[in-house]
Amino acid sequence: MEISPVKDTLRIALVGDYNASVTAHQAIPLAIDDAAAVLELIADYDWLASTEINSAEDLVGYDAIWAVPGSPYQNIDGALTAIRYARENSIPFLGTCGGFQHAIVEYARNVLGWHDAAHAETDTEGRMVIMPLTCSLVEKTDAIELRANTLIAKAYGQPIVTEGYHCNYGIADAFARELESGDLRVTGWDDNGDIRAVELVTHPFFVATLFQHERGALAGKPVPLVQAMLRAARG
Repeated sequence: MEISPVKDTLRIALVGDYNASVTAHQAIPLAIDDAAAVLELIADYDWLASTEINSAEDLVGYDAIWAVPGSPYQNIDGALTAIRYARENSIPFLGTCGGFQHAIVEYARNVLGWHDAAHAETDTEGRMVIMPLTCSLVEKTDAIELRANTLIAKAYGQPIVTEGYHCNYGIADAFARELESGDLRVTGWDDNGDIRAVELVTHPFFVATLFQHERGALAGKPVPLVQAMLRAARG
């Protein structure tokens, strides 16, 4: 059997509409650079505005795809195209905050057949799979319990982590029940049992979190999930 060579230079697509004032966007390059240094590889990243993504062809050649915070995206279809491309082609994928929310929408529409799956921030019709949070998580920090023996738990190496948020939307209660038996599994909860992380068990690395773990890089902290994404992309 032929063994794929280990890659020392990776190309990362950062899917989202770059805004220098967004804290997470300031943190993401630092998180990638730090993770690459730890793994002793080179990681080049391109910010792909959602308006630049018109088809799957625009994602070809990337070793990993990160759907970044900063929603609503200017072109939601572009963001969903990127997420679907990563999911269907076993490309390592990370989604945070808005990326988490749209990964849920993409899965509902294209895997579960909820073709009218909708996001309450941008849609007025359809079945809402993303709804306003009961309590805003803008600039909040909270503890998250991780499911044992999952990609996210292995990345952190501990059962409970504390991370920061900047969001007002999460998974609708009605849709949360749909995740109990599918391949997109809930892998992180807050103290109230609300979903804060998911991963696709049929994929080599497909992890999405409502919290913005990348912010740790601004304080000089390692970002375990970014390291795990690059490690998966390296092969």
